[in-house]
Amino acid sequence: MFEARSILYLYVEHPLHAGSGRGLGAVDLPIQRERTTGYPMVQASGVKGCLRDETDPARDPKKRLTEDEWLTIFGPKTGEASEYAGSLSTGDARLLLFPVRSLAGVFAWTTSQEVLARFKREAANLGFSPSWDLPHAVPGAEQAYVNGDTLLAGGRVVLEEFSFAPDSSQASLVAKIGEWLAANALPASAEYQYYRQVLPFRLCILPDDDFRDFVLYATEVQTHIKIEPETKTVKSGALWTEESLPLDSLLYVPLLATPPRKPSAGLADARTILQKVVTLDLPRANLGGDETTGQGMVALRFGGVA
Repeated sequence: MFEARSILYLYVEHPLHAGSGRGLGAVDLPIQRERTTGYPMVQASGVKGCLRDETDPARDPKKRLTEDEWLTIFGPKTGEASEYAGSLSTGDARLLLFPVRSLAGVFAWTTSQEVLARFKREAANLGFSPSWDLPHAVPGAEQAYVNGDTLLAGGRVVLEEFSFAPDSSQASLVAKIGEWLAANALPASAEYQYYRQVLPFRLCILPDDDFRDFVLYATEVQTHIKIEPETKTVKSGALWTEESLPLDSLLYVPLLATPPRKPSAGLADARTILQKVVTLDLPRANLGGDETTGQGMVALRFGGVA
């Protein structure tokens, strides 16, 4: 059914709140998470809705798509949704790199072998083969694979209040993974040159359990209040907390396309449709909630079409 495939990378530039409704724990408004792993995610409907909204010809000043192209790619408007489906399908946005405060190097981009293995599996399903291999072994307890000494403080990797013994046995592999991500996943624009240069040296592969703990408990939590408009004082009882994915996180999204279900001039097949999407002049988009308070801005990097 799907005849063309690609990958979209999302680099979080402002805290991203893709909410899951009211929570039962310590955070009133938690973010979306995978059921089995607890990893942060953004559901596919939110990603596709974001792309659809950003390219709506009625509101897009750049007119990236004609009305006909837009309807062919994303499907008809709500009142006519039963007529046909759009050709573009998006997967969930999955976490690839998670930033964690570091005693040396400011912060580290952390990941784990399980996360990298999942990404390689997804990339293979989409017809891509990253030019790096997984680490030969899982990092031992309280160990972290790093490249060089950028993240070392007193001979240890100190992330938040936790300390890990650096393991340099996979340094060349860590460097290769970091270089590939810098070249293929981080935004290609000039303002990201610094980040592309330092990623191979700030990449840290953690044990799976430790990575899971960081993504569970090291997200950004903001406290909000409501102000009485007349007195400009805090309204009693109007206090809540909201969780966000921190800036400098990196996610990836599978993109798939079918042949058009609605005839469109110039969009005759699935590959042409997906090529149109990945070549959109869309460097940034606003994803998730709290748009009017400057939250959820992400930089986009589209991969090739397979």
